[in-house]
Amino acid sequence: MLGAGALGIAAAPALQHAVESVTSKDPTGVTGLLPAGGGFRYYSVTASVPHKDEHDYRLTVDGLVDRPTTYTLPELRALPQTRLVRDVQCVTGWRVPGTPFEGVRLSRILAAAGVRPTARAIRLTCFDGAYTESLTLQQARRDDVLVALRMQDKDLGHTHGGPVRLYVAPMYFYKSAKWLSGITVTDEVRPGYWEDRGYDVDAWVGRSNGRGDAPTG
Repeated sequence: MLGAGALGIAAAPALQHAVESVTSKDPTGVTGLLPAGGGFRYYSVTASVPHKDEHDYRLTVDGLVDRPTTYTLPELRALPQTRLVRDVQCVTGWRVPGTPFEGVRLSRILAAAGVRPTARAIRLTCFDGAYTESLTLQQARRDDVLVALRMQDKDLGHTHGGPVRLYVAPMYFYKSAKWLSGITVTDEVRPGYWEDRGYDVDAWVGRSNGRGDAPTG
């Protein structure tokens, strides 16, 4: 029994890595039923996602703004950072308590771009080439919405949507788009990937999608 226990302990890291490798590449979400490191389950809507780092990552801000901008990863890291610690709630039911995120407030990036008076919303695009999300301008300007660079006190890894993802603390996790590459200011809300497939556009935890989860605050 002791030998079997020791073998299980020794094999655990390799087994965990295998689970994470499979779930990170599964576009169906079926393997999201498996537990993964830190209590997270990994989802992607494409078969593969390119890796980006400080050498080739870019975040564009455009649309109804006076000053369209493109940020590199070092430029985002140089901006004032905000740290939030909240629960993460997935619309499929799993929850990860007390998860730290750090990054630049989206409101700061929008203010720097000079949002025009006709603007009403933002559209988010991702470098997986498929995923999109949306927020109203009022939602995007909340203090608990970040362009996140770190999670769980580490730089965002690729599987978690790095090097940059959105983090919308009070909403279900599908609003926190991974592999963020574009922020386009628009004159109306344009539903995102999962919203086109039936999820609520306003995704407040516990007040949408027919769920009664406790708020993440």
